Amino acid sequence: MTEERVAGRAVIERPSPNHDERPAGEAVDTLVLHYTGMVSAEAALQRLTDPQARVSAHWCVGEDGTLWRLVPEVRRAWHAGVSAWRGRRSVNDRSIGIELVNPGHEHGYRPFPPAQMEAVVDLARAIQARHPIEPRNVVAHSDIAPARRQDPGELFDWAGLARAGVGLWPEDAAAPEESGGTLGQGAQGEPVRRLQQGLAAVGYGLAPDGDFGPATAAVVRAFQRHYRQGCVDGVADAETAALLERVGALVGAGPA
Repeated sequence: MTEERVAGRAVIERPSPNHDERPAGEAVDTLVLHYTGMVSAEAALQRLTDPQARVSAHWCVGEDGTLWRLVPEVRRAWHAGVSAWRGRRSVNDRSIGIELVNPGHEHGYRPFPPAQMEAVVDLARAIQARHPIEPRNVVAHSDIAPARRQDPGELFDWAGLARAGVGLWPEDAAAPEESGGTLGQGAQGEPVRRLQQGLAAVGYGLAPDGDFGPATAAVVRAFQRHYRQGCVDGVADAETAALLERVGALVGAGPA
């Protein structure tokens, strides 16, 4: 059943029972992008509407640009799981979740087609018109749950999304000619602490303890999946550090 249109696109109702009330007084201020990670759109929709699965999202976008509405935006959909962003946990409480049909890393990860990206832009703009979502709060599932998730992954066109007015992107983010060194697992001390502080200032849930352990590596990989997609290795090299500084400046967090 089609009840409305988004930028001229039909909205198909596919109601999910997997939602509940948002906490009283909690305003929507975050947009979370996912991929479905399943072999087909129908398989994903069946899971997202299965009461036994206890997962959902507000919207699902097909590779051909089809829009399915699963949960009303006024309700809390169960898409983020254990998560944190900008010092606050339970991202479900204040977010809208969009699932993009894509088989994901386990089933043949592939680029997101232009028709799908165009639909995501139209939908995200419509969501932004309804809710006060800052560019820095347009995030990946991997940004808010870096130890558990990697979606929508390094093939998602974050740069194109930002150029269309959704999210942010450091357009001038090129690797510096002079390298300041590389930090990886096992590193310790003040350089690691500064890196962690920079990542936390952008929004990642990371304690600046000066120890580059698995948690820090997971966050670095999440940052790279979003902003440095050509190399996602969890190592903070000069290019990653330069990108972090520029993203920090864009969000008003200052240099890393």
